[in-house]
Amino acid sequence: MQTSISILGLGTMGRPMARKLIDAGYEVRGWNRSPLPQSLTKGIQLCRNLAETARANVCLLMLLDSMAVDAVLERLTPHLSAGRIILDMGSSDPAQTKKNARRLAAEGIGWVDAPVSGGPEGAEQGTLAVMAGGNTDDFLRVKPILDVLGGNVVHVGGPGLGHTVKVINQLIVGLTIETVAEALTLAEKSGVNPRLVQQALQGGFADSKILQLHGRRMADRSYVPGAKATIQIKDLKLAKALAAEAAVELPHLTSTLGLYEKLIAQGHGELDHSALHKLLW
Repeated sequence: MQTSISILGLGTMGRPMARKLIDAGYEVRGWNRSPLPQSLTKGIQLCRNLAETARANVCLLMLLDSMAVDAVLERLTPHLSAGRIILDMGSSDPAQTKKNARRLAAEGIGWVDAPVSGGPEGAEQGTLAVMAGGNTDDFLRVKPILDVLGGNVVHVGGPGLGHTVKVINQLIVGLTIETVAEALTLAEKSGVNPRLVQQALQGGFADSKILQLHGRRMADRSYVPGAKATIQIKDLKLAKALAAEAAVELPHLTSTLGLYEKLIAQGHGELDHSALHKLLW
């Protein structure tokens, strides 16, 4: 029997992930905390309530943060029976993730935290990087699902370690965006077209997806969000907490976090995180 999946959270990532799984032949139903226009959920069968979502073999969470996950789990868990599995693919606090995994395990409910990197484009193409945390049996149960969504699926350890690696991913992303913003600003101020900088550096040691994708947004002054600045700062704060727990001083994290705080204080939190470039014009 084909595995059934409920996707809780039909935002910019949840919707293309749902469609990718539907195309792969999975029985998929969706649920969102707030109503969405039918035009956005076209082709995705919706659950009327959380009791319906809990009937699926796998409940895939694509929610904003730990607060959202906790709020949904509080309402969802009473409807879950033993043998079901929670697959949390959003970005959350690793410490809270470990607590949720332990609590659900005591009720016979499996858990895998498998956050992703690659944005809506990666979700549409099924090329996301997936970093999965959970016990081996739970991971193997959901691996076929993850293989549909990701071009690179790695089991990084036990519950919570997927979210730990995602925090590390977001640290690299946030700091690299800041570096690219400085570099392209320097290029412009020095009379060099930033698009030519991207072209000239392509394939070299300084090249990256962030230079090419986010650099284009910076050059075009176009900051339609793939990931909002508010989400980036949330993840950098998680990195700061993780660093404090590990007693590690990360000076560039501190400075970049300060820049994102300034960007949001100026009212630009809903823009793409590449809008950090605006501070350097």
